Amino acid sequence: MRALITRVSSLWLPTLLAAIVIMVGAVSFGHAAQLTYLVSLSGPNESPPNASLGTGIGQVDINTTTHMMHVFAKFSGLTGNTTASHIHAATVVAGAGTAGVATTTPTFAGFPLGVKFGIYDIILDMTLASSYNPAYIAANGGTPASAEAALFAAIAAGKAYLNIHSSSFSGGEIRGFLTDGTTAARDNSWGRIKKLYR
Repeated sequence: MRALITRVSSLWLPTLLAAIVIMVGAVSFGHAAQLTYLVSLSGPNESPPNASLGTGIGQVDINTTTHMMHVFAKFSGLTGNTTASHIHAATVVAGAGTAGVATTTPTFAGFPLGVKFGIYDIILDMTLASSYNPAYIAANGGTPASAEAALFAAIAAGKAYLNIHSSSFSGGEIRGFLTDGTTAARDNSWGRIKKLYR
């Protein structure tokens, strides 16, 4: 009887191990599909830096499976009234310099304009040409798919920044480079992150 149990166990063991490997891989893939980037916005982060006392925070979540990009930002204390906001990419050097507008022009759809403070929350379908600046698509392969690949690569490399433009600073009053926040996002839910800044 013991020999029979040992034989059955040895037959099922490889199958069981394969199933465990597949499940672990599926869990890992699920985490890899969701990428989180955080941003801290200020006038000194602009290029050239400015003396604005305006500040802001934000989070950008990218789902590489659904091709959706969730953009959340909260800002206050601007010197001028908002005129536009978008993501710029790609700078030559990570964390420094300037680049053209990558996302929707003249501004993110529904971004609060004509104000000195506000909250913005949107989900963009990055498979659609309407989620990009047409010039960004043309300069990055000519299709939304190639523009998406270029933008996501720029964000991952630290070469993309969120910019809020105002009537006082047409080139941008506050900005910040997107930085990897995936580990922090696993420890903090969206709700918790938003509560910290309410």
